[in-house]
Amino acid sequence: MILKAEYIWLDGYKPEPNLRSKVKVLDLPTEMDENTHREFAKVTLDKLPEWSFDGSSTQQAEGNFSDCILKPVRMYVNPFSSSDIYSVFVMCEVLNPDRTPHISNTRSLIGDEDDGVWFGFEQEYTIMKNGKPLGFPKNGFPNPQGKYYCGVGSSNVHGREFVEEHLDLCIKSGIEVTGTNAEVLLGQWEYQVLSKGKLKAGDDLWISRYILHRLSEKYDYDIEFHPKPVMGDWNGSGLHCNFSDVKMRYGSEEYFDAIFEVFKNRHQLHIDNYGSSNNLRLTGKHETQSIEKFSWGVSDRGASIRVPLSTDKLKKGYLEDRRPASNGDPYRIVRVIADALNEAYQSLVTVNV
Repeated sequence: MILKAEYIWLDGYKPEPNLRSKVKVLDLPTEMDENTHREFAKVTLDKLPEWSFDGSSTQQAEGNFSDCILKPVRMYVNPFSSSDIYSVFVMCEVLNPDRTPHISNTRSLIGDEDDGVWFGFEQEYTIMKNGKPLGFPKNGFPNPQGKYYCGVGSSNVHGREFVEEHLDLCIKSGIEVTGTNAEVLLGQWEYQVLSKGKLKAGDDLWISRYILHRLSEKYDYDIEFHPKPVMGDWNGSGLHCNFSDVKMRYGSEEYFDAIFEVFKNRHQLHIDNYGSSNNLRLTGKHETQSIEKFSWGVSDRGASIRVPLSTDKLKKGYLEDRRPASNGDPYRIVRVIADALNEAYQSLVTVNV
């Protein structure tokens, strides 16, 4: 059976990496189905070989020793495929020639998978056309923000067809997208992805972004992840991260208090891992807390950490970290949050010994 496998990886550009891809055609051995008497092929991750690429063209190697290795780590249905040839997206880690993780490989720093840790990313982005957010006039600005959030009508919403096609494609790929909506800035949208597992959370979000970029080619749009796409009295773009682990979902007021304390003490470390140019967004205005300050509050969208009403009432559930920027690397975000939860748990163990 012929398989088209689109290998996807992160390059070495800074401060944030770009997505790259290339397609490998594989001829997989087939087996006979005893019930239908038809041949089929089992497409599993272990059937996909490692593959080299020119790292000197992605800022991941020098030209005189340029090979880097793509290691397949997760597979998705290719939602763009409309032919009879089976096609998949393959998320990959980048390795050095000696098969150690490349310095740009932030996924490798997360450690082993833990499907007891759940992440719900709220990915905001701005659809751009001719250098302006979609719907902005050629000269000047549209009406002030106010009617655009979850709006309807041609004066308040631009890009809905694109957004809904992206949602359908993500669902088709196997990503658990839980919703989408128009955001506060005209031309700005959000979608939400829920993933159970540290590594899976990063993989799912990167592939959803890849689908977004691929779809933009069809519409001739540009996708802007900058956290302050329009300067002035306009909302920025974030990557709010809802998170929980088993102990949080089971319930413990003492544990939540420990989490708040650890997050407060680690504030600058988290900011350092939450995306570039975030100081332009985290100003204390437009539903943000100042980048210089840490706070948490019940139902407070102006806090660093928002405590949902249900979590506060039941003393169990999830929390929302509102600090990550829309351009943040989810692997880095997942890592520092998971490490903070472990530190909070260990602080309770130490106290109770």
